[in-house]
Amino acid sequence: MEWVIIGHSERRTLYGETDDVVANKVAQAQQVGLNAMVCIGEQLEQREDGSTNEVLRKQLEGFKASVTDWSKIVIAYEPVWAIGTGRTASPEIAEETHAFIR
Repeated sequence: MEWVIIGHSERRTLYGETDDVVANKVAQAQQVGLNAMVCIGEQLEQREDGSTNEVLRKQLEGFKASVTDWSKIVIAYEPVWAIGTGRTASPEIAEETHAFIR
């Protein structure tokens, strides 16, 4: 099976990929039968101000209508605030966030 990563934080940050761009890429992947790992995650300010779930909901809502076959989608939680900062998402944070995503 062929896989593609969509919505990675670096693409969103460095290339300005929006939720609409992510949705279009998901639709294209679905059309050609690719499996897609769709990344979602929040920045540190969003984690600290308690808006993590709002951010994740917006990102999920942004692409879910593009999905025609959920068996070809994996949602990857990517806590952007933990990338290269020395900070880590505790197991409790990961479990809480994964429960929300489900």
